[in-house]
Amino acid sequence: MSAVTTTSTLAENWTGRPYHRKWLLNQANGLFDFFQYGSINPKGGFFDLSRDGKPLNADNPVRGIHASARMVHCFAIGDLLGRPGAADIVDHGMQFLWNRHRDETHGGYFWQVDDQGAADASKQGYGHAFVLLAAASAKTVGHPLADRMLADITEILETRFWEDRHGAIAEEFSADWQPVPGYRGQNSNMHLTEALMAAFEATGESHYLDKATGIADLLIRRRAAEQGYRVPEHFDEDWTLDRIYYHPNEMFRPAGTTPGHWLEWARLVLQLWVLGGNKHDWMPEAARGLFFQSMSLGWDKERGGFFYTLDWENVPDKTMKLWWPLCEGAAAAHFLNQHLPSDFHEESYRKIWSFIANNSLDHAFGGWHEELTEDLKPSNSLFPGKGDIYHALQACLIPLFPATGSLTRVIGETGGAV
Repeated sequence: MSAVTTTSTLAENWTGRPYHRKWLLNQANGLFDFFQYGSINPKGGFFDLSRDGKPLNADNPVRGIHASARMVHCFAIGDLLGRPGAADIVDHGMQFLWNRHRDETHGGYFWQVDDQGAADASKQGYGHAFVLLAAASAKTVGHPLADRMLADITEILETRFWEDRHGAIAEEFSADWQPVPGYRGQNSNMHLTEALMAAFEATGESHYLDKATGIADLLIRRRAAEQGYRVPEHFDEDWTLDRIYYHPNEMFRPAGTTPGHWLEWARLVLQLWVLGGNKHDWMPEAARGLFFQSMSLGWDKERGGFFYTLDWENVPDKTMKLWWPLCEGAAAAHFLNQHLPSDFHEESYRKIWSFIANNSLDHAFGGWHEELTEDLKPSNSLFPGKGDIYHALQACLIPLFPATGSLTRVIGETGGAV
């Protein structure tokens, strides 16, 4: 595949139509409303919410670090847009990350905490990636803890997680930094790539971008290309693919392949290409290949939506339809339309948003259904309720801005004009 663009024969991309842009902004506002007023835990951090917007466990819930960090990131975006009250959410989340998730004894950040302290004291790459994203996003709105947290998490990632010989991070350590051996994962490194780009944009420091480029080179230019742009998820410590890996936590480490991550990488690789000065010719080719494979293999051609996972013969394995692959597909299609315009990318963009509108929006209670069965009934087999604004909010807002960087960057550059 080449990086040469093709001219669309469609009249106009939806992202250029005022009605569509207003519709997206209304969806973003609905998500802000749903999470801003119901998720604040007065004891610190944030509640996971039930379908009707009430705390799933109001007494002493376990708070995962990624959820707190994502709320900081999303409401920093809201603050940049000028949403009243968003800065208070950023502060609430930053205080919780700094004062409750941060391990003052050994350094780093606990994976889960509750009112008594660390509920799971492990140090996981996935969680630390989102702390970096939160700190970078908080810096764009001038939060007073942002620089300290950014320096702290950068040092932890550099000295504890980063493996220079591979150009990626290790996965997991105990509370006192004993390695948990035998596994390396793409999911944590993918989200670190997103966070590293945001940190580069917030600081201008090139070492962040260099690391993001190294991760993408390993996982996409080499490992995904070797598999026909199907992104492998699981590896051993030498980054050799483990096709038979199984872990009971299907939320974070599902077996097989995950088309939603191919979509996520399609957007991230194009963003990385732009931030790096369009130097790496393999990046647009990879983005197009990842998106094409996702739509060809991962999309349910009978009912719509993306299957959660496929096996290595491209047969759907976990057939539930989650909200976040749809979100990543819409965002990736926008980036592709901006940089590699084609009818296929625009038609896919419209197909994904039409499915979301018809199936994923919860008109009764607000927010989005995070899980549907294969035949599109709301379900909670994997996700217990509505615990996350991050994917859906970005999907609504990314198409409203130039596909040149993180939302925190492009909103600042455009003055938030939508």
